[in-house]
Amino acid sequence: MRKGFTREPQRDAPAPRVKNYITPSGLQRLKDEHRFLLLRERPAVTQVVAWAASNGDRSENADYQYGKKRLREIDRRIRFLSKRIDSAEVVDPERPRSGQAAARVFFGATVRFANAAGTERVVSVVGTDEVDLDLNHISWVSPLAKALMKAAAGDRVVLHAPGSTEKLDILDVSYVRIPVQPFREPPGAESAARTAARDDVKGH
Repeated sequence: MRKGFTREPQRDAPAPRVKNYITPSGLQRLKDEHRFLLLRERPAVTQVVAWAASNGDRSENADYQYGKKRLREIDRRIRFLSKRIDSAEVVDPERPRSGQAAARVFFGATVRFANAAGTERVVSVVGTDEVDLDLNHISWVSPLAKALMKAAAGDRVVLHAPGSTEKLDILDVSYVRIPVQPFREPPGAESAARTAARDDVKGH
């Protein structure tokens, strides 16, 4: 009797690695936040949780419950930042470029364009972790950035927005330093409160 042929179950192919394009300043901000959470904020919250746990019934202890919730939030953020940093593909807008790479819109470009009414706008194409609408920093995967991609001064592109389309005239494409707001320790951070408390004690 012939033995039945058993096919090995196919393993799921690994998901393609999504590149996280980012500027040097944007990557530094992620690293600064990661370092702050890992080395300062998490240890400070852990101390609060340990202190609260020593005060009796944990189920009735608001400090303990809040501290544990905050620790979970911090750990989730640390994991997220770790993945973003590990997948980072750094592109420096200021690096020397020539030919089409300097004349057309790619990641890191600063673009000046006008709509049909003649209203001009300047945007910089940055990573998804660097979006700042106040500074006109748009994600490279946004509809506007996709419409601008590979265009050069003098070109006309079409922006497809929900329910409408808009024609944009490219006026200028340049590659200059894109200022990214640095990471700042949030005012409500537990580590900041503990530092302030120590400074207050020293001041007396």
